[in-house]
Amino acid sequence: MNNHQTRFGDVPLHIGGEAYPSASEQWIEVTDPADQSLLARVPKATSAEIELAVRTAHDAYLLWREVPASERARVMFNYQHLLKTHHDELAALLAQETGKNLADAKGDVWRGIEVVEQACAIASQTLGETMGNVARRVDGHSWVQPLGVCLGITPFNFPAMIPLWMFPLAVACGNGFVLKPSEQDPLTPMRLAELFAEAGAPKGILSVVHGGAEQVDALLAHPDIKAVSFVGSARVGGHVYRSATSQLKRAQCFVGAKNHMVIMPDANKAQVLSNLVGAGVGAAGQRCMAISVAVFVGSAREWIPELAAEFAKVKPGIWHDPEAAYGPLISPEAKVRVEGLIEAGIAEGAECLLDGRFCDVPGYPVGNWVGPTLFRGVTPEMRIYQEEIFGPVLACLEVASLDEALALINDNPYGNGTSIFTSCGAAARKFRHEVAVGQVGINVPIPVPLPFFSFTGWRGSFYGDLHAYGKQAVRFYTETKTVTERWFDEDIPSGPNMTIQLR
Repeated sequence: MNNHQTRFGDVPLHIGGEAYPSASEQWIEVTDPADQSLLARVPKATSAEIELAVRTAHDAYLLWREVPASERARVMFNYQHLLKTHHDELAALLAQETGKNLADAKGDVWRGIEVVEQACAIASQTLGETMGNVARRVDGHSWVQPLGVCLGITPFNFPAMIPLWMFPLAVACGNGFVLKPSEQDPLTPMRLAELFAEAGAPKGILSVVHGGAEQVDALLAHPDIKAVSFVGSARVGGHVYRSATSQLKRAQCFVGAKNHMVIMPDANKAQVLSNLVGAGVGAAGQRCMAISVAVFVGSAREWIPELAAEFAKVKPGIWHDPEAAYGPLISPEAKVRVEGLIEAGIAEGAECLLDGRFCDVPGYPVGNWVGPTLFRGVTPEMRIYQEEIFGPVLACLEVASLDEALALINDNPYGNGTSIFTSCGAAARKFRHEVAVGQVGINVPIPVPLPFFSFTGWRGSFYGDLHAYGKQAVRFYTETKTVTERWFDEDIPSGPNMTIQLR
């Protein structure tokens, strides 16, 4: 296939600080989810190319680790400036390959920039500790040092934000980095890498390789890869975590989610309805922090018909349509899966108040469109409750008390995010104290933390020990060296030749 048959041509690798055309004979087609037109082709990197990418990152790391933290921070300052300068360009590119509307795409880029801003403060985040006289005439120190080469495996749904969760902090800590972005939308990550090189990052410190499961396994097995960051499905994340840890590598894997929002009867109804619509169908539900379960407590169940009316007003559309609330699903396969779960919900007895399976966007008849879908009468035994749908589908459950709502959430295998809407401080305190979920919102539907905190999914939503961005990411990408030192007084130079001896 010739490059002119695609909108963006063949996607190269990024090795040695520049585009590196792949010699692969295996290519993956990248299609526009709104009309199935061919955007680009992305290569499945060869074994030799993977070896070169890792070796180049490792060689760059050996020099980069000796660069003072303040100088590394200056690269990050340059990078965040370039990302801001190219913000709208990045958002437009991202919107075309993911289908996100422009506002959502801009948010994707901006949240990544916020993490880069945290990397600018790397000097203060990698300070060690010291104590004099830990024993007689003995001093103790701890130093924070980089690991080596780190690997990032990122998903399709946030092709700017999630790579920017990873490589800027890892590189600011002194590491080399290899990024394996999603093969479904590789254009945005490649542009991020180009801007990183333009910002003054040393050549080779960031490599980008493309491919599928074979390439991931080759990277995981490479002895120079010391730590692995992953965001994606529970199935793939489990494989990545087991493979990495069995080879004594560090791993942090952010996987599945089933996020509940609890609505108390004393909540502000207008705020509840508005926030549920955005949290339930925003980004077509293709985000790990989407609210996919609404738990109505007591008389709050009376608001469900009004919620259905608000859902019915939401219309998906093309990325540059200012009236579009969200875009298409990423692929035809994703559409088939989501529509199958909607069908299963109906078959299992849930009441489908709004069915998005027959959504039509004028001018784009073959897009991966699914309209907003709302169920009530859902029970925990149903597939639409048990499985992560990753589409614009909200399941409504009804319980009698806050205790029942808490039990429902805590019995679910996932623990990524949750929220409660209430005007009662005591109810809010009980909820945030007792819920077994890593990220909790109080009258905030999607409680994604700002980057000076850490992204902290629990239970079946996370495999590992240290979380993403913030202080925990700095700890993940570094290790501590403890030094105990003693000097003897009799070794102090003295006499007429002291000055010479001290030189």
